Amino acid sequence: MSAALATAVVGAFSFATRDDFGLGRAMEQVVGMMRELSVGYVDPVDADKLLQGAAEGMVRDLDPYTEYIAEDAMQDFELLTTGKYGGMGSLIRKKGDWICIAQPYKGSPSDRAGMKIGDKILSIDGKSAEKFTNEQVSSRLKGTPGSVVSLELERLDGSRYKADVVRERILIPSVPYYGWLNDSTAYLCHRDFIDGSYVEIRNALDSLNRGGRLRNLVLDLRFNGGGIMQEAVKILSLFVPKGTEVLSTKGRTEASKKSYATSSEPAYPDLRLAVLINNGSASASEIVSGALQDLDRAVLLGQRSFGKGLVQTTVPLGYNGMLKLTTAKYYIPSGRCIQAVDYSHSQEGTVKVVPDSLISEFATAGGRKVYDGGGLMPDIKTEPEYVSRFAATLFALGFIADYGDEYMIAHPELKEVDSRTFTITDADYEAFRLFMKDKKVPYESETRQALKMLKKATDEDRFKELGERIAQIEKELKDDTASNIDTYRKEIVEYINRDIIQRFNYQEGAMEYGVVRDREVDRAVELLSDVGEYERILREQDTPRK
Repeated sequence: MSAALATAVVGAFSFATRDDFGLGRAMEQVVGMMRELSVGYVDPVDADKLLQGAAEGMVRDLDPYTEYIAEDAMQDFELLTTGKYGGMGSLIRKKGDWICIAQPYKGSPSDRAGMKIGDKILSIDGKSAEKFTNEQVSSRLKGTPGSVVSLELERLDGSRYKADVVRERILIPSVPYYGWLNDSTAYLCHRDFIDGSYVEIRNALDSLNRGGRLRNLVLDLRFNGGGIMQEAVKILSLFVPKGTEVLSTKGRTEASKKSYATSSEPAYPDLRLAVLINNGSASASEIVSGALQDLDRAVLLGQRSFGKGLVQTTVPLGYNGMLKLTTAKYYIPSGRCIQAVDYSHSQEGTVKVVPDSLISEFATAGGRKVYDGGGLMPDIKTEPEYVSRFAATLFALGFIADYGDEYMIAHPELKEVDSRTFTITDADYEAFRLFMKDKKVPYESETRQALKMLKKATDEDRFKELGERIAQIEKELKDDTASNIDTYRKEIVEYINRDIIQRFNYQEGAMEYGVVRDREVDRAVELLSDVGEYERILREQDTPRK
């Protein structure tokens, strides 16, 4: 039996003798299974792998957030919580038999070494990288800060160069972009709550406020999946009075029952705030947006948020293993919990969603009506931007980036682009159409999928005449690659423009391009410009119930 297993069993029995005989009995059975499998199974077995499987099985049916983190997964866990890793600071992607640079982070070792999007990695430390997977290359590029990785690369024009890159501690920023929307209104995008997020946001706001011109802020928390709860509390301290309770937690243990208040004077107490949320805004991003709503401190725009009101705690298990477990629910200032799903199993063995009949009413600091029941309802509901599945498929398959490489080869004279105004020409799009002519795109429109299902049903029900009519509609439906390139031209052009802008102006440039075309951002600017309407919403407008 492994030492790790022995330690876990002793700890479990210690707990069981105090509180739960059933737990001790279950652990004895687990130990018995381990013993029999180790001794009697037809082939040799790895005790550590058996333990890992048992640990993963223990938490599998609890909730999606409780998990066993093995030693070999700790690096990924550290990246998730800190945004830091040791490496050269570049995204990579597969292209044919080679791995290429997909994006060097601005100011990173790879950027300083002159690497560009599309550069092909020929060798790593003298070993050919041909037919390497993304994982194989990534593991070789990462390493201890201060160590050196030697690369040979090939430019898009065929020229080759070598680079000895000193690895550094790479920080993936949680604020990928901020900038001005008009003379007094700024935009700030925040993507996740990692260690240091508060400092990043504070620095961004201070940079924007040089000269004292910052009056309004659009804070974009869309697709922000959350992270460290304490960072959320510190971020709230930028906008609300010192000593304001912004969060409380409650679980089974006394240790889980806590309240959190801001501990510093707000740097921006009078800044008008419009916060963008959607169904990808979860956890810590819901703490920030929900507290600002409950305190009548910001207007929320967008769609209902995800609804994750659960708190996770990490517990070391010894031997570099860790358990991340859900220990409490959190409650925002109005007293509501916005958890959407109850993961405690019903008699039918299923999880439960909060029904409409159990949605409760709460009040903001100023008396506006708000509700629980899963997620935050925005003060101003908007329709989400249309996303073409076909255009997204082209991007996911790498065709957009591949064409971007072709575009750069065809336009060597292009030295810079304006992130706000750049767009490819009609001639460039025709070149893209030719580029895609021999490409296979595994895509079916939702209309064709629905027709196929309907056709199958009519065949099974022997509705011959109706089936023939459906078959005719299928023939007339134009959703082949060539037709879709026409149908979804606007969305495809936007993907191509972002790719090319990123090659000159990094991720910030691609984000700036998107922000100036974002209808929800425009709606937020319109609201912030109308001080009377902004204040009326915060003073008297109830949020929708659902």
